[in-house]
Amino acid sequence: MLIRTHTCGQLRDTNVGENIRLNGWVNSYRDHGNLIFIDLRDRYGVTQLVFDPDDGTDAALMAAADKLRNEDVVACEGVVRIRIGGENPKLASGKIEIVVKKLEVLNKTEPPPFLPEDIGNLPAEEFRSKYRYLDLRRPTMQKILGLRHKAYQATRRYFDQNGFLEVETPILYKSTPEGAREFLVPSRHLPGNFYALPQSPQLFKQILMVAGCDRYMQICRCFRDEDPRADRQAEFTQIDLEMSFVRRDQVMAMMEGFVRTLWKEVMGVEVPPLARMTYREAMERFGIDRPDTRYALESRDISSLAAKCDFGVFKDVLAKGQDRPQFNSKRGVVKAIHVPGGADKLTRKMTDGYTPFVKGFGAGGVATVKVNAQGAFETGIAKFLEPIREDLTRELNLKPGDAVLFVADLYAIATKAIGELRQVVARDLGLIPKSGAEGGPWNFLWVIDFPMFEKDKESNRWVAMHHPFTSPRDDQLEAFLAADVNDDDTIEGIVSAGYDIVLNGQEIAGGSVRIHDQAVQSKVFRLLGLTPEQAREKFSFLLEALAFGAPPHAGIAFGFDRLVMNFVGTTNIRDVIAFPKTQTGQDLMTGAPGVANEAQLRDVHVKSIPIEPKAEPKA
Repeated sequence: MLIRTHTCGQLRDTNVGENIRLNGWVNSYRDHGNLIFIDLRDRYGVTQLVFDPDDGTDAALMAAADKLRNEDVVACEGVVRIRIGGENPKLASGKIEIVVKKLEVLNKTEPPPFLPEDIGNLPAEEFRSKYRYLDLRRPTMQKILGLRHKAYQATRRYFDQNGFLEVETPILYKSTPEGAREFLVPSRHLPGNFYALPQSPQLFKQILMVAGCDRYMQICRCFRDEDPRADRQAEFTQIDLEMSFVRRDQVMAMMEGFVRTLWKEVMGVEVPPLARMTYREAMERFGIDRPDTRYALESRDISSLAAKCDFGVFKDVLAKGQDRPQFNSKRGVVKAIHVPGGADKLTRKMTDGYTPFVKGFGAGGVATVKVNAQGAFETGIAKFLEPIREDLTRELNLKPGDAVLFVADLYAIATKAIGELRQVVARDLGLIPKSGAEGGPWNFLWVIDFPMFEKDKESNRWVAMHHPFTSPRDDQLEAFLAADVNDDDTIEGIVSAGYDIVLNGQEIAGGSVRIHDQAVQSKVFRLLGLTPEQAREKFSFLLEALAFGAPPHAGIAFGFDRLVMNFVGTTNIRDVIAFPKTQTGQDLMTGAPGVANEAQLRDVHVKSIPIEPKAEPKA
């Protein structure tokens, strides 16, 4: 084999006259009669080869070149010369070509089902997934893999320079009661017992802090048996971090430094200091705890004004829960979005579609008014708002040609619904900038002071908003310890020491100060509905560890795949993972998941029960 001396993206006009060797794949073949041109490709780039009888190519070599086709794997030796046909500015090696003197065909290819090109229309994603090894040959995919590698290395350098130890934690884990659905792995040696694949290394990194490791990091694989979405996979990569003897601001400063370093090294972008916003402010202004601040359309609570008009829906809603705290989930509120220029931009078809949309989040509907050229309200519920028109105009800073969308319901429902509606309106009006290097601004944001708990609708019990190992904020500890499990208003109002990093409306990292006191951790478990026996069964090792000198500690985890999605500017997480799963969790290339045979199931003491097909409905 002719071992390469250079890569296909390396040679320049400074190499003219040199005898070199290249290895790679045939990217294209062109027969010009007396000349044959081959573009040879590897992950570094493309170089043009030429077979030229006037420059010493013999008949046997011309015949061998004539048989080459796209995706054949070849090695060649030749001399670098200035490209005769003129420079190709699209190639880094576009000033030169290689006059081939020797050629070895290392492997002929079967006719490929598609060519790994980035030009034209790509085949369907599922088809490309089946032949992922061909899809990964595309220059775009090679660049993405290279970008991931660059981000890996920048991550490790930053945290190594700041004193973090990289420690591997177990993949075979113990099932825990909180969080997403887990993947279970049966034990062969302990019949009837199961491991779980970790949703995150959360407990192990806390144990490492108890063990005195002080600063921990890991780029780890995590697993959640959830339905994959555009920005989620069942198997994903996480940058996991923990620090001892720190409070929240120290962790946030360290991680902000990481973000700024990463964007500088990978994207060449200077990230300014990250703004901060409380959870409550984010929900009030944007209706979501990961707001996209690149566009306006902020929501406003206009309940006090709405109470002065005669619209029955507003009156009925505002009659509910007014004795509860301001942001209590069961308090009736009226929320509004001011849409500049919306009188003309929002079509009847759009506004008619908003009511069924918000009903999907439990809200009753969307009311609309538009401001005409004279500043009067028209359409929708205009006549009911006449008594408060001037005050509402002043409150929302309305101008002729604007529109207002209203949602009235219990606080939790109205806030969620109007936050989702805001994003739909922004898409309808084309207000959302493109992401990534070629797109709009990088709007980073710390969201802090999350509630510790939220009520699960299905089970009607409290669950942890972040996870059950998140500490209450320092000034909330007394109220937390005094809270009774049946005191819903008090529990809902307890603020945690949690923090997320949001980028352009997407959470890219989430963390918190952890509980390092056994009594506080036990109280959290009680509020979550776990008996002392259940808590010991699931978390005895953690509770024991907290009793043996656990230091104050805090941490965070970055979704690595989401970081790369932002670098690339894609909305599909499968674009940035070498071997992703489909929406149903399948690997179309390998055929996973597959059927286990009876012997395998017997070894792990598992029986497979066939699912009966659903009966056909009667005519």
